Amino acid sequence: MLPNELENLNLPQDAFEPLESATAAAECESIHSISLNFFRDSWRRLKKNKSAVLSLAVLLLVALLAFGSIWVSPHNPNKQDLAHVNLPPRIPGVSVDGFNGTALVSGERVDKYAQLHIPADVNFYLGTDGLGRDALSRLLMGTRTSLIIAIIAALLDLSIGVAYGMFSAISGGRVDEILQRILEILSGIPTLVVMILMLTIFEPGMVSIILAMIITGWVNMARMVRAQTLKLQEQEFVLAAATLGVSKLKIALKHILPNISSIIVVQMMFSIPTAIFFEAFLSFIGLGLKVPMASLGTLLSDGYKTFRFLPHLMWPPAIVLSIIMICFNLLADGIRDAFDPKMKG
Repeated sequence: MLPNELENLNLPQDAFEPLESATAAAECESIHSISLNFFRDSWRRLKKNKSAVLSLAVLLLVALLAFGSIWVSPHNPNKQDLAHVNLPPRIPGVSVDGFNGTALVSGERVDKYAQLHIPADVNFYLGTDGLGRDALSRLLMGTRTSLIIAIIAALLDLSIGVAYGMFSAISGGRVDEILQRILEILSGIPTLVVMILMLTIFEPGMVSIILAMIITGWVNMARMVRAQTLKLQEQEFVLAAATLGVSKLKIALKHILPNISSIIVVQMMFSIPTAIFFEAFLSFIGLGLKVPMASLGTLLSDGYKTFRFLPHLMWPPAIVLSIIMICFNLLADGIRDAFDPKMKG
């Protein structure tokens, strides 16, 4: 309609509706959801990954059982009892062969517990080894030892690799060239050779294994941190901070490190199962812990020798090692996807 036609219209009062007040309009436009920072948003995406959440729950359960066995353990893991040598597993209330205390002897299934006159209230849920030690207690002890070695090695790799990579990238020039040549030399040395050389200085044990992992294990972390630092140095916020006179150390700690923290966490999560497997491999070939210490590798090595006759000594550590490796890798994949800002969810 034209403006003059609108003036000639006689509209009733109820044809008009009052406008909402400014306060009501502001409330409608206000944001009622919780503000999410980077890590909260990553945790929200991680919870949607069922395999990663399940892996995290399984790893927490394994760690709880392994470290809780320090105070509550079925038996003393180092106690030897020659009257209980090579007993099969017996779980109260379970009548399944292999878990009821019976074993095949010359083609016949016999009750080993009854033969040795073991009381009914004495049970070994995973059997005993060749020295009469409880296999379940040894398994919990070995899992705890492997986790401790892997976590310590991963944390040391994290600290050394991050510091080395950031210092190399920030320094630049001739310093960066020299540090990168050192990395190339270290990456060309096989870890097994380093371990054998360490055994000529230190006795076989937890310290020598951790030191062998540290010597070459942080190289990949250092390279990754250096590459990410060089990439962020070209960003506008870093250039602005440098223009304002901020020192390189403050730029590294306050601007670069928080922006690459997600990548560092993912890399560390992948390094933990690698360290666990490396420790198990060294212990399996006889370069690991000393008796009577136990790890998943030593348990596998002992069980492998008698696998045809006493399979219950090898299957539990092999299954636990497989579960830990799979869960750590699935969790690392989930964390990587959750930290990726390109992921939608």
